Amino acid sequence: MPTIQDRKILSGLKDGDKAIIDYLYTQYHRRIYAFAFSLLKVEEDALDIVHEVFIKLWEKRKELDNDSRIEPLVFTITRNTVLSIFRRQASERRYKNHIINAELTGFDSSTEKMVDYYLLKEKVDELVAKLPPKSRRVYTLSREKGLTNKEISAQLNIAEKTVEDHLTRALKFLRQNIEKAGITGLLFWHLFIV
Repeated sequence: MPTIQDRKILSGLKDGDKAIIDYLYTQYHRRIYAFAFSLLKVEEDALDIVHEVFIKLWEKRKELDNDSRIEPLVFTITRNTVLSIFRRQASERRYKNHIINAELTGFDSSTEKMVDYYLLKEKVDELVAKLPPKSRRVYTLSREKGLTNKEISAQLNIAEKTVEDHLTRALKFLRQNIEKAGITGLLFWHLFIV
Protein backbone atom coordinates (compact mmCIF):
# COMPACT_ATOMS: atom_id res chain seq x y z
CA MET A 1 0.00 0.00 0.00
CA PRO A 2 1.57 3.30 -1.08
CA THR A 3 2.13 6.01 1.48
CA ILE A 4 0.87 9.56 1.09
CA GLN A 5 4.40 10.58 0.11
CA ASP A 6 4.53 7.80 -2.52
CA ARG A 7 1.29 9.11 -4.03
CA LYS A 8 2.60 12.70 -4.09
CA ILE A 9 5.81 11.56 -5.77
CA LEU A 10 3.91 9.48 -8.35
CA SER A 11 1.57 12.37 -9.04
CA GLY A 12 4.51 14.75 -9.46
CA LEU A 13 6.30 12.34 -11.79
CA LYS A 14 3.22 11.86 -13.94
CA ASP A 15 2.83 15.64 -14.15
CA GLY A 16 6.43 15.94 -15.38
CA ASP A 17 7.80 17.66 -12.26
CA LYS A 18 11.59 17.46 -12.72
CA ALA A 19 12.13 18.44 -9.08
CA ILE A 20 10.64 15.05 -8.14
CA ILE A 21 13.23 13.15 -10.17
CA ASP A 22 15.96 15.28 -8.57
CA TYR A 23 14.52 14.44 -5.16
CA LEU A 24 14.44 10.71 -5.98
CA TYR A 25 18.01 10.87 -7.27
CA THR A 26 19.13 12.47 -4.02
CA GLN A 27 17.26 9.87 -1.99
CA TYR A 28 18.28 6.72 -3.87
CA HIS A 29 21.36 7.15 -6.05
CA ARG A 30 23.84 5.92 -3.42
CA ARG A 31 21.78 2.84 -2.59
CA ILE A 32 21.20 2.04 -6.26
CA TYR A 33 24.93 2.39 -6.90
CA ALA A 34 25.78 0.12 -3.93
CA PHE A 35 23.25 -2.49 -5.04
CA ALA A 36 24.41 -2.43 -8.67
CA PHE A 37 28.10 -2.47 -7.69
CA SER A 38 27.54 -5.44 -5.35
CA LEU A 39 26.27 -7.41 -8.33
CA LEU A 40 28.39 -6.08 -11.21
CA LYS A 41 31.69 -5.39 -9.40
CA VAL A 42 32.51 -2.70 -11.98
CA GLU A 43 32.30 0.95 -10.95
CA GLU A 44 31.52 2.32 -14.43
CA ASP A 45 28.71 -0.21 -14.97
CA ALA A 46 27.22 0.60 -11.56
CA LEU A 47 27.29 4.32 -12.37
CA ASP A 48 25.64 3.62 -15.72
CA ILE A 49 22.92 1.66 -13.91
CA VAL A 50 22.20 4.62 -11.63
CA HIS A 51 21.69 6.92 -14.59
CA GLU A 52 19.71 4.37 -16.57
CA VAL A 53 17.33 3.74 -13.67
CA PHE A 54 16.38 7.40 -13.45
CA ILE A 55 16.10 7.73 -17.22
CA LYS A 56 13.74 4.73 -17.32
CA LEU A 57 11.75 6.06 -14.39
CA TRP A 58 11.34 9.40 -16.17
CA GLU A 59 10.49 7.84 -19.53
CA LYS A 60 7.88 5.49 -18.01
CA ARG A 61 6.43 8.04 -15.56
CA LYS A 62 3.04 8.27 -17.29
CA GLU A 63 2.62 4.47 -17.16
CA LEU A 64 3.30 4.15 -13.42
CA ASP A 65 0.59 2.54 -11.33
CA ASN A 66 -0.89 4.91 -8.76
CA ASP A 67 -0.73 2.11 -6.19
CA SER A 68 3.04 1.68 -6.56
CA ARG A 69 5.46 2.20 -3.73
CA ILE A 70 8.46 4.23 -4.81
CA GLU A 71 11.29 2.29 -3.17
CA PRO A 72 10.30 -1.16 -4.48
CA LEU A 73 9.65 0.39 -7.89
CA VAL A 74 13.12 1.96 -8.03
CA PHE A 75 14.83 -1.27 -6.99
CA THR A 76 12.77 -3.38 -9.40
CA ILE A 77 13.93 -1.13 -12.23
CA THR A 78 17.50 -1.43 -10.90
CA ARG A 79 17.32 -5.23 -10.71
CA ASN A 80 15.90 -5.51 -14.24
CA THR A 81 18.56 -3.19 -15.62
CA VAL A 82 21.33 -5.23 -13.97
CA LEU A 83 19.82 -8.44 -15.36
CA SER A 84 19.85 -6.89 -18.82
CA ILE A 85 23.59 -6.19 -18.45
CA PHE A 86 24.17 -9.78 -17.31
CA ARG A 87 22.37 -11.06 -20.43
CA ARG A 88 24.44 -8.78 -22.68
CA GLN A 89 27.67 -9.92 -20.96
CA ALA A 90 26.66 -13.58 -21.33
CA SER A 91 26.07 -13.01 -25.05
CA GLU A 92 29.48 -11.36 -25.39
CA ARG A 93 31.12 -14.27 -23.52
CA ARG A 94 29.43 -16.78 -25.84
CA TYR A 95 30.72 -14.87 -28.86
CA LYS A 96 34.28 -14.71 -27.47
CA ASN A 97 34.19 -18.42 -26.62
CA HIS A 98 32.98 -19.18 -30.13
CA ILE A 99 35.90 -17.23 -31.63
CA ILE A 100 38.40 -18.92 -29.30
CA ASN A 101 36.99 -22.37 -30.11
CA ALA A 102 37.04 -21.58 -33.82
CA GLU A 103 40.70 -20.58 -33.59
CA LEU A 104 41.55 -23.75 -31.67
CA THR A 105 39.83 -25.90 -34.32
CA GLY A 106 41.66 -24.33 -37.22
CA PHE A 107 39.80 -21.08 -37.90
CA ASP A 108 42.15 -18.89 -39.91
CA SER A 109 42.18 -15.45 -38.29
CA SER A 110 44.19 -13.92 -41.10
CA THR A 111 43.63 -10.45 -42.50
CA GLU A 112 41.54 -11.98 -45.27
CA LYS A 113 39.13 -13.51 -42.75
CA MET A 114 38.87 -10.24 -40.88
CA VAL A 115 38.06 -8.42 -44.12
CA ASP A 116 35.40 -11.05 -44.86
CA TYR A 117 33.93 -10.51 -41.41
CA TYR A 118 33.74 -6.74 -41.83
CA LEU A 119 32.21 -7.06 -45.30
CA LEU A 120 29.62 -9.45 -43.89
CA LYS A 121 28.89 -7.12 -40.97
CA GLU A 122 28.53 -4.20 -43.39
CA LYS A 123 26.05 -6.20 -45.51
CA VAL A 124 24.00 -7.16 -42.45
CA ASP A 125 23.95 -3.53 -41.29
CA GLU A 126 22.69 -2.49 -44.76
CA LEU A 127 19.93 -5.10 -44.58
CA VAL A 128 18.94 -4.08 -41.05
CA ALA A 129 18.67 -0.48 -42.27
CA LYS A 130 16.15 -1.67 -44.90
CA LEU A 131 13.83 -3.18 -42.29
CA PRO A 132 10.63 -1.29 -41.48
CA PRO A 133 11.30 1.12 -38.58
CA LYS A 134 9.43 -0.87 -35.91
CA SER A 135 10.98 -4.20 -36.96
CA ARG A 136 14.43 -2.58 -37.09
CA ARG A 137 13.96 -1.19 -33.56
CA VAL A 138 12.79 -4.58 -32.21
CA TYR A 139 15.69 -6.39 -33.94
CA THR A 140 18.23 -3.90 -32.57
CA LEU A 141 16.88 -4.10 -29.02
CA SER A 142 16.84 -7.91 -29.16
CA ARG A 143 20.04 -8.77 -31.00
CA GLU A 144 22.30 -5.81 -30.22
CA LYS A 145 21.08 -4.68 -26.81
CA GLY A 146 20.22 -8.15 -25.50
CA LEU A 147 16.73 -7.28 -24.24
CA THR A 148 14.07 -9.95 -23.81
CA ASN A 149 10.80 -9.81 -25.72
CA LYS A 150 9.05 -8.79 -22.51
CA GLU A 151 11.47 -5.90 -21.94
CA ILE A 152 11.11 -4.78 -25.55
CA SER A 153 7.33 -4.94 -25.20
CA ALA A 154 7.46 -2.70 -22.14
CA GLN A 155 9.96 -0.28 -23.65
CA LEU A 156 8.07 0.15 -26.94
CA ASN A 157 4.64 -0.10 -25.33
CA ILE A 158 3.49 -2.89 -27.66
CA ALA A 159 2.22 -6.41 -27.01
CA GLU A 160 4.81 -9.15 -26.51
CA LYS A 161 3.23 -11.07 -29.41
CA THR A 162 3.78 -8.00 -31.61
CA VAL A 163 7.46 -8.02 -30.59
CA GLU A 164 7.70 -11.69 -31.58
CA ASP A 165 6.02 -10.96 -34.94
CA HIS A 166 8.40 -8.07 -35.71
CA LEU A 167 11.42 -10.17 -34.74
CA THR A 168 10.24 -13.14 -36.84
CA ARG A 169 9.69 -10.91 -39.89
CA ALA A 170 13.07 -9.22 -39.40
CA LEU A 171 14.95 -12.51 -39.14
CA LYS A 172 13.11 -13.95 -42.15
CA PHE A 173 13.98 -10.85 -44.20
CA LEU A 174 17.65 -11.09 -43.18
CA ARG A 175 17.87 -14.82 -43.95
CA GLN A 176 16.26 -14.44 -47.37
CA ASN A 177 18.46 -11.52 -48.38
CA ILE A 178 21.64 -13.13 -47.11
CA GLU A 179 20.82 -16.21 -49.19
CA LYS A 180 20.11 -14.01 -52.25
CA ALA A 181 23.47 -12.29 -51.77
CA GLY A 182 25.17 -15.69 -51.67
CA ILE A 183 26.57 -15.07 -48.22
CA THR A 184 26.55 -18.13 -46.04
CA GLY A 185 28.46 -19.41 -43.12
CA LEU A 186 28.18 -20.58 -39.58
CA LEU A 187 29.65 -17.33 -38.27
CA PHE A 188 26.82 -15.29 -39.77
CA TRP A 189 24.11 -17.53 -38.34
CA HIS A 190 25.78 -17.70 -34.96
CA LEU A 191 26.41 -13.96 -34.62
CA PHE A 192 23.32 -12.43 -36.15
CA ILE A 193 20.45 -14.87 -36.38
CA VAL A 194 20.67 -17.38 -33.53
